[in-house]
Amino acid sequence: MADEKKSYDGSCFCGAVRFTVSGEPEAMGYCHCESCRHWSAGPVNAFTLWKPEAMRITQGAENIGTYSKTPNSYRKWCKTCGGHVFSEHPGWGLMDVYAAAIPGFPYRPGIHVHYQETVLPIKDGLPKMKDLPKEMGGSGITVEE
Repeated sequence: MADEKKSYDGSCFCGAVRFTVSGEPEAMGYCHCESCRHWSAGPVNAFTLWKPEAMRITQGAENIGTYSKTPNSYRKWCKTCGGHVFSEHPGWGLMDVYAAAIPGFPYRPGIHVHYQETVLPIKDGLPKMKDLPKEMGGSGITVEE
């Protein structure tokens, strides 16, 4: 019997853009950087990082807008409702599908990144990275809760 990958359906706020993610993400956690906070209009962003082949747009690809402030991230949103859907991170070869856009997904955060920029200290026992892990181009330095 073949090993079936679990899949989860998600969408933008209005449902015009729909997608499926399959398998398991490479990482899950919270980003506290100013850029993510500003983009998400919240004090922290819950991320799920996937390999590009694990994510498939199933409806509304023509309705996806893109904005890139830096070449590190290409942020994607629905042109109808403005709902944020995902970001492409070409340097990492990963896509950040916003956890809130995948309602049935069992989100299990494992890390906080860019914690030096936090505006909402969270005491949850998870590692707090000053910036990013070394393997993602950061210092790899952890900070206190």
